[in-house]
Amino acid sequence: MKTVAIIQARMNSERLPGKTLFQISGRPVLQYIIDRLIHCDGIAEIVVATSVMAENDAVDFYCIERKIACHRGPEEDVAKRFIEVLEKYGYESFVRVNGDSPLIDQRLISKGIKIFFNKNYDLVTNVFPRTYPKGQSVEVIKAESFKAAYSKMEEKDDKEHITRYFYSHSNEYEIFNFESGNYYGDIQLSVDTPRDMRVFENIIKKMDRSHWEYSYEDILRIYQNMTE
Repeated sequence: MKTVAIIQARMNSERLPGKTLFQISGRPVLQYIIDRLIHCDGIAEIVVATSVMAENDAVDFYCIERKIACHRGPEEDVAKRFIEVLEKYGYESFVRVNGDSPLIDQRLISKGIKIFFNKNYDLVTNVFPRTYPKGQSVEVIKAESFKAAYSKMEEKDDKEHITRYFYSHSNEYEIFNFESGNYYGDIQLSVDTPRDMRVFENIIKKMDRSHWEYSYEDILRIYQNMTE
């Protein structure tokens, strides 16, 4: 069984504008994510979900040039953007991937997908509670459950942070959380600030083979050696 990976990305981040296409070692942040998803078992298609705002034209153009599927939807109602992707492509499940996670370990996503299809879960995740570093978040979601949940979302934060409703109403859903075996939840491997981008760049510079060959454990060792 396979699913669609939906990358949530936009150019107008408040803390780090333009980060989606910010170049590190000759490729933009978005491409790092795509590279990793291409090497992910269980992913049938990759779709970049951005907004209709003019500043995201660059994301659209980038995807067109590289023949990557791109959907443009509401700016603030991110959940609606995902609903539109699901209606357009017809998948029964999807993996949510944040555009601030260029070092996401595709092996963790594959693990989540395998768990998801082994049982009839609404959501398989590793952030409830979080034991992996930030930037290594996995969420595999049943499309039917997401569409039903969307009809109940009334708060702005639920529509912006699209799985928030599931976690705040966890007694209503079948949620499976897998853990790392250690606590790394306070380690920042996502890219939200200029400092995060510098850390990401320094990690990439320490690599001597293709970045997708590095697991999150490998990346964690590089990070810890840099911060000792």
